[in-house]
Amino acid sequence: MKKNIFCLLAAVGASMGVARAGSADQFIKSLKNSAGIAYQANGSVAPATVKVMRTWNGNVCTIRVVNTGSSSIRLKEVVIGSVGKVLAPSTSFYAEGFQMLTQTAGTLEKPETVGNYSDAGHYKIPQPDGYLAVYNLVRLYPKNDAELLLGYTSSNKFVGKFYVSADTIKVVEDLENQELQPGKAFLLEEFMAESGKDGNQLLDKFAGRIQQHHPRLEFKAPPDGWCSWYCFGPKVTAQNVYDNLDYIKNNAPILKYIQLDDGYQPHMGDWLSVGNSFGGNVQQVLKSIRDKGFEPAIWVAPFICDSNSAVFKEHPDWLVKDSSGKPLSSDKVTFGGWRLKPWFVLDGTNPAVQAHLTEVFSVMRQLWGVTYFKLDANFWGAIHGGVYYDKTATRVEAYRRGMAAVIKGAGDAFLLGCNHPLWPSLGLVHGSRSSMDIKRTWTVFEKSGRENLYRSWQNGRLWWNDPDCLVLTGDMPDNEYNFHAALLYATGGMLLSGDDLTKISPERLNMLKKAAPPTGKAAAFENTNFEIGRVQAGKDQRLILLNWQTSPKKYTVKLNKPTEVFDYWTGKSLGKFTGNYTVELTGHNGMVLTLK
Repeated sequence: MKKNIFCLLAAVGASMGVARAGSADQFIKSLKNSAGIAYQANGSVAPATVKVMRTWNGNVCTIRVVNTGSSSIRLKEVVIGSVGKVLAPSTSFYAEGFQMLTQTAGTLEKPETVGNYSDAGHYKIPQPDGYLAVYNLVRLYPKNDAELLLGYTSSNKFVGKFYVSADTIKVVEDLENQELQPGKAFLLEEFMAESGKDGNQLLDKFAGRIQQHHPRLEFKAPPDGWCSWYCFGPKVTAQNVYDNLDYIKNNAPILKYIQLDDGYQPHMGDWLSVGNSFGGNVQQVLKSIRDKGFEPAIWVAPFICDSNSAVFKEHPDWLVKDSSGKPLSSDKVTFGGWRLKPWFVLDGTNPAVQAHLTEVFSVMRQLWGVTYFKLDANFWGAIHGGVYYDKTATRVEAYRRGMAAVIKGAGDAFLLGCNHPLWPSLGLVHGSRSSMDIKRTWTVFEKSGRENLYRSWQNGRLWWNDPDCLVLTGDMPDNEYNFHAALLYATGGMLLSGDDLTKISPERLNMLKKAAPPTGKAAAFENTNFEIGRVQAGKDQRLILLNWQTSPKKYTVKLNKPTEVFDYWTGKSLGKFTGNYTVELTGHNGMVLTLK
């Protein structure tokens, strides 16, 4: 293992051997030498009058598609470049998905879904036969070579993706059958291809380039607070909130934001209407939160509605249509929704929808006093397979226009993207959920944990990551709660409690209080085993140890100087050590240690 410890995935290449010139650089050279090809809506190659113009500035590529012919043409996609038989089928890689819940790892010949969902399977986003479609960013680790980073640095109009097989990678942009008029051009999304021994430097360069196209929506620090969903679900009552609010005020006042989750509204889409929850007066609950010195936060799914909602019944013209002109039922083209389904989709290209979204969030911000919005089901705002009000708009543009209307209404409130199209959300949210929903099971602790750690590099670079709630109550064994708490601490992102805190033990309450406020910095792990990580917290260095396996395991950490080691949660000294510190963790266990 190299001595350097890079942020998260940065050291993966190092774990696979000594770097040398070779496959990564050869891949980039081959990519630059390959030809760009445009495909028509029917899948055939576009005529020679349609030209793919690529301009490489170092390893950053600007792409234009120009129609030099005399008639218009509809284009399905553009293959910017294709490289085959350069990287071995056994090459390890990590790739992002279009939807927040989708990630892929493994090798080119044996890709593995990181969590529970895939873009093609769960969300029914089409992909070509013989290839896996991944999106936004691919990181490849050829053996005995430098890391290779392929990524899109903008997401203004088109979806950037990659078609991957055991021996070939195609760099592709989806043009959604857009019509290109004679003499006109499409400016596609910018693309970067970089290689290097230091993955952290690659990510810095990549994130810096993204910032030029999508300046980060700034918020000073990652929020901390409490969420009603994982203890009360959609049946949450006003008394549930008041009981926890009183407990937090007396025992954990650092939890600033009190978030009311799904369940307060009568129907999906009727966000300003009065439902049965909270005695029919959600505004009073929000006012009580504010009156007690905390920040009111609320869940909203701005782009969806159900068939019983007033929005659906009174404004069918606001909705994305199917090919017959009727409101598109989301289950016809993608996942239909998780409650009150199937959902229908508000069309962000429609000016009336934009005005509606601005009004909803303006009322909630100005009259209801909400200062934090959890925006859920945002993926549906970029739904594929529908017909938009603006026929010239892509699904990325529809989503971004809708989000611009949300931002206008929300003002200075914090915006968290959840179940969102990941790259189209760049520059539009302050925070980004980085994993599936948490559940009090080891399987979810493990899977969501890996999802979060693969994305921890984004925290503080693109937005504040939300690793979902810290849950510390229930009947799971102590070691698994220790693992869960240590892993969330390692992400450095947002910290919301998901427990009914009136039932938390004193020991777990202490752990919760020590987890907040978040460090704002992701721990640097030695490799993607994600077992040993370090993060600087003020003057102290913290060591995070995670045992993913069922059996006990010893960990030995090198110390640069004589060090006293403390258990971070309890503050107890574990002794003074010179040279190395060794500890054995039981299976499914985690520790956070302070090194002084």
